[in-house]
Amino acid sequence: MKALFDLHTHTLASGHAFSTLRENIESARQKGLLAVGTSDHAEKMPRANPALFSNYKVVRESFEGVRVFCGIEANICDFEGTIDVDDSLLQKLDYVIASLHSPCIQSGSIRQNTNALIRAMENPSVKIIGHPDDSRYPLDYGALVSAAKKRGTALELNNSSLIPGSTRVGARANAKKLLEACKRNRASVVIGSDAHIWYDVGRFEEAFALINEVGFPEELVLNLSFDGLKMILNSKSHRILPAF
Repeated sequence: MKALFDLHTHTLASGHAFSTLRENIESARQKGLLAVGTSDHAEKMPRANPALFSNYKVVRESFEGVRVFCGIEANICDFEGTIDVDDSLLQKLDYVIASLHSPCIQSGSIRQNTNALIRAMENPSVKIIGHPDDSRYPLDYGALVSAAKKRGTALELNNSSLIPGSTRVGARANAKKLLEACKRNRASVVIGSDAHIWYDVGRFEEAFALINEVGFPEELVLNLSFDGLKMILNSKSHRILPAF
């Protein structure tokens, strides 16, 4: 399997990452990726820089042979799936990841946590649910995958969660449950590195190993085709996916 893109990456603007956008793009090129997305944290995350997103217009559509997409990792703020990104900004982004983060929302019951993710999917700009693999936010994977399949939302297989020492709890076992449920329902996943430093951009080894372990169908992994990338991009984005 050869991934073509990585959309879940962070820069210094997230407040707790270590690299610049240029360093991330260069790392993507070195890894052989044809496209990379930058998705810093939205405003409710401590030390995030919300002014960044209004200036995405200065980012070139390609750099050093790598196609660059400008997104955001939105924080889900309540069990109704409210995200901390206003509608005017959503229209300007290439894609939106929506995630549960402990500084932004306390965990509830399985039903409440699952409902928060499902309701976030009702926002048409949200095409990816980030790292649904943390036992600190227990989930009903059957209900989550069924909703994602119905809405055409991609569930993320987060490589960072699978790396030893990850702060997420029980992520490998939960990611395996997620993949098994997606396999049964023919629901798509997108692999994200969740890189917070340049050398982790495009790092998918742990995710691919788990995919192989459970026999997950390659055609359901969006990173392996540009049709998969098109499924994730915001149709109202000012950037148009070129021919590669």
